[in-house]
Amino acid sequence: MSATRQDEPTSDGVLVIGAGMVGVSAALALQQEGLAVALVDRGAPGEGASFGNAGLLAASSNVPVNTPGLIRRAMKMLADPLPALHLRWSYLPRMAPWLLAYLRRCDAATATMTAAHIDLLIHDCLDRHRALAKGTKAAQRIRSMPYLFAYPGHAAYEADGFTWSLRRAAGWQWTMVTGAAVRDLEPELAPRYDCLAVFENQHGFISEPGAYVGELADAFVERGGRLIRASVQDFDFVAGRPVAAITDQGRLPFQTAVIAAGAWSARLTAKLGIKIPLEAERGYHVEFKDPSVRPRHSIQISDGKCVATPMDHALRIAGLVEFGGLEAGPSTRPGEVLRARAKALLPALEFTEQSEWLGHRPATSDSLPVIGPTKKHDNIHLAFGHAHVGLTGGPRTGQLIADGIVGRRPNIDLTAYRPERFS
Repeated sequence: MSATRQDEPTSDGVLVIGAGMVGVSAALALQQEGLAVALVDRGAPGEGASFGNAGLLAASSNVPVNTPGLIRRAMKMLADPLPALHLRWSYLPRMAPWLLAYLRRCDAATATMTAAHIDLLIHDCLDRHRALAKGTKAAQRIRSMPYLFAYPGHAAYEADGFTWSLRRAAGWQWTMVTGAAVRDLEPELAPRYDCLAVFENQHGFISEPGAYVGELADAFVERGGRLIRASVQDFDFVAGRPVAAITDQGRLPFQTAVIAAGAWSARLTAKLGIKIPLEAERGYHVEFKDPSVRPRHSIQISDGKCVATPMDHALRIAGLVEFGGLEAGPSTRPGEVLRARAKALLPALEFTEQSEWLGHRPATSDSLPVIGPTKKHDNIHLAFGHAHVGLTGGPRTGQLIADGIVGRRPNIDLTAYRPERFS
């Protein structure tokens, strides 16, 4: 979040709206093509959902949330004393159309297809992040590290058989560690977690994801890119074609625009006459400064649907899902749950300070991001809706956007991500 250069609110060439992981990745990829690029956001780069996520480069996280049995699991989670799912019930009528469309896609065939398309965006994420950050200060924040799934017993692992079949279909292999061997790998883990699934290759994490995105934005500016601090509110049209963004700081002309504003993107596409069914998955983290113990690896807490990550000077527990829209402030219960999950995972945990954070993940009704040009306006390209894999899939998405804008055929079929699929 350290990019400092801010130009006057004028632009030409390509305007990228949104300075999170996806937007900054797109800006850097377009800049590499020799295009004049401006990056605009109401906040500092990496200040949104990119800031507070678990920092994972989880190449095997191709499994969508809406898999068979979701309704039953959701009811069970809502009733759990430490629930992984939270809902502001007053918001339910507003999200009902999105939710019904989401739940209609919970069959095995659809989930299998969705997983395959997510995999295309994230499978080689570690290499892509290294390539994106090469030669920048951000490169030092990339860590290669095995990724562990912690289960309270082998039966709990077997109950997740369908999700593991999706990872296996994507070519992933993992090692099962049980019994005393678990303590050799993670000595501080609570005894109840005696079954670990370990991914050893192509996984890692970003030690401070918000700072990482900010440092990539610094590199963008140093290479001649233009960073504009402004809130995009509408678009200006000439003969029905969008030619400028209208912001609280003035008008930003463009030849081509990329909308990569995360959970706020659908509000902008609506101004262009393009409807995308998008909801904000409100995610939380609790960070423990100077922890007395910390895991050696990033750990997915299977029964809590959250992740423990050893950041540079803190332990971060991130995850959960809350539905409540973009306007409401943070709830108190998710933070309480995350603190309890951290203590259940690492019973000896002590710390000097703790902090909480709320962010908004952009989730489409079919669990796939929207990537590519729109038919309604061929100079508008969309890049959002990555839900839980925005950090992981940012570099790949940015390159696909650049390919489309310069007219280069991508090496994967983008049909599944096309904006018009919801029409």
